[in-house]
Amino acid sequence: MNIKTTEVNGQVIAIANADSVILMDEKSALDLIMTISYDYRSNHIALNKEAISEDFFNLSTKLAGAVLQKFVNYNIKFGIIGDFSSYTSKALKDFIFECNKGNNVFFVSTEHEAIDRLSKAN
Repeated sequence: MNIKTTEVNGQVIAIANADSVILMDEKSALDLIMTISYDYRSNHIALNKEAISEDFFNLSTKLAGAVLQKFVNYNIKFGIIGDFSSYTSKALKDFIFECNKGNNVFFVSTEHEAIDRLSKAN
C-alpha cells in the first residue's frame, strides 16, 4: 500500500492506494484507521475502490455498514475513490447518494474530488 498525505484547509488528508484488497472486514478497517491515524496523524482517509472487497459493495453482506460504522465511531472521514457506474443495485446507488449528502463518507471518482470533499469535512 502506498500512502501519501496532503494538507488542505488545515486538514491532513491521507491518500492510500493499494494494488490488492486490504479492506475486507471490520478488523482490516480498524488496522487501516489505526495505521493512518498513528503513522500519518490524519483522521481524513481516501482509499481506492480496488483496495476494498467486492463484498462491501453487495449491501446484503452488511459489510459496508459494519466497516463504515468503524470509521464513524473513530471520527474518521472516509473517501472511496473509483468508478461505481458498473454497479446496478438500486440499493447501492441510493446508499452512495445518501453517503455523499453527509459529512463522513464519500464515494468520489477522482483523487482531486476526494481531497476536496475531505478537506471540507469536519
